[in-house]
Amino acid sequence: MEHEVCIPVSSEIDIVTARQKGRQMAAPLGFSNTELTLIATAISEVVRNIVEYARSGELCLDIVREGDRRGIVVTAQDRGPGIPNIKLAMQDGYSTGKSLGLGLPGAKRLMDEFEIESEVGRGTKITMKKWVQKNAR
Repeated sequence: MEHEVCIPVSSEIDIVTARQKGRQMAAPLGFSNTELTLIATAISEVVRNIVEYARSGELCLDIVREGDRRGIVVTAQDRGPGIPNIKLAMQDGYSTGKSLGLGLPGAKRLMDEFEIESEVGRGTKITMKKWVQKNAR
């Protein structure tokens, strides 16, 4: 039975849990091992941002179907400080922390669809989708 699974995020261990759950939910859809790794990596990036910048939040995973397409939707949400300049945050190399600044733009490149909403003082919501390629099993 398909249903949304949400994982509370507040520590580094939640990054591992979220990655594992994402792979577990996506595998039966027919994603290749490479695609499963891409999904897990994108999940790592957005969950790491929650831990680093917001301290707590939630990651939700769900199966999505549109016509003959099937995939996974990943939603990361927090009530942290928000992102003052989304355009700047989406540039490779930009970081307000001590990272390489590849998290958000990297996650966007790994997934097929990527949306970000953020309001300063209210938090951030990122929604990403990965679709099974038509030639997959």
